[in-house]
Amino acid sequence: MSPRKGLDMPTIVEAAAQIADASGVEEVTLASLAQKLGVRSPSLYNHVNGLGGLRVQLAIYGLKKLTAAVTDSLQDKTGDDAMHAIAAAYMAFARAHPGLYELTLRSPDDGDAEYAAASALLVDLLVQTLSYYDLDREKSIHIVRGFRSYLHGFASIEQKGGFGMPIAVDESIRLVLQTYLIGLRHS
Repeated sequence: MSPRKGLDMPTIVEAAAQIADASGVEEVTLASLAQKLGVRSPSLYNHVNGLGGLRVQLAIYGLKKLTAAVTDSLQDKTGDDAMHAIAAAYMAFARAHPGLYELTLRSPDDGDAEYAAASALLVDLLVQTLSYYDLDREKSIHIVRGFRSYLHGFASIEQKGGFGMPIAVDESIRLVLQTYLIGLRHS
């Protein structure tokens, strides 16, 4: 069976991303996607390898969008300014794309070269940014893990409505990151 005219992988992934961001990752099914695209579910199998294959494509798409947002935030910035810019871009992405964001969190499976490459590109960008602090690669990876965990903590708690106090979350993010960076310089 030949692919439906006008239906291609970018169109499918974008439509699935819209569902994920509006309703959550669990609402992305081949049936809901087919309905959104105005096709029958079997038509999607000409483009994706089932729901699992679609989710991998969504994760790759999300990683690429997050990497682009981080890259854009770094224009002419280094050191602490760059790290604060990355944090702001990361949080903006998580807020604007909660479904895609969730899909970017998993580690790539063995044999999933495209996902691994997209993930590595983001990690390498963060490690490169950390080169300002004269860290070796291994220590940079530890710092990236901590940085990612710290940002994910804020993103996930915020998404669940866990910050009820009338104090700006972005100011908390800035203050905690500044403290983290001070510690980084003294480690």
